[in-house]
Amino acid sequence: MAPLVHGFDPPERFVAGTVGPPGQRTFFLQARSGTRIVSVSLEKQQVQALSERIDELLDDVMSSEVSDSIIPAVAPLGLEDSEPLEQPIEEEFRAGTMTLSWDPTDERIVIEVFPYTEAAVVSPDQVDQDFEEPDPEEVFLVRIPAGVARAFVKRSEQVLEAGRPSCPFCGNPIDPEGHLCVRANGFRRRDP
Repeated sequence: MAPLVHGFDPPERFVAGTVGPPGQRTFFLQARSGTRIVSVSLEKQQVQALSERIDELLDDVMSSEVSDSIIPAVAPLGLEDSEPLEQPIEEEFRAGTMTLSWDPTDERIVIEVFPYTEAAVVSPDQVDQDFEEPDPEEVFLVRIPAGVARAFVKRSEQVLEAGRPSCPFCGNPIDPEGHLCVRANGFRRRDP
């Protein structure tokens, strides 16, 4: 059976955002076209990996001779988006595998997000075995131009930095009540 495709080509808005206080945030990818909104939850590390890979892919396309169009090196000013996520936030699914590609025919970044499934988790003793990932029941598909992709990367970086500050000694996050710093032999450090 063909998967349900939540497709946006291109969306009016595509952003990463959060709900909740630092340390307890839930991360979302959200796309909107008209009144249609799709929100997919994911991990902070997935947002970071996706934004880094988009930036790298655009840099690669910019330096290659594959594209005739102009790829912006940074987010164009008119495309910056610092607004909160659209309401209501109704999670379609939790993100698992994501794919990223460049479509040279219409010069767009293509992002596919598939739901997380326990069946796709491989244990260390199964690494050498042949494994067939189950067909997804749904997919979140977004196709965005290069400028919008750079704006997505910029916003994602701001969202990631808005969390808990990092300890200057051990690098672990500091909660409002402090944290036990491994570099301070268990003494509690507070945010400077």
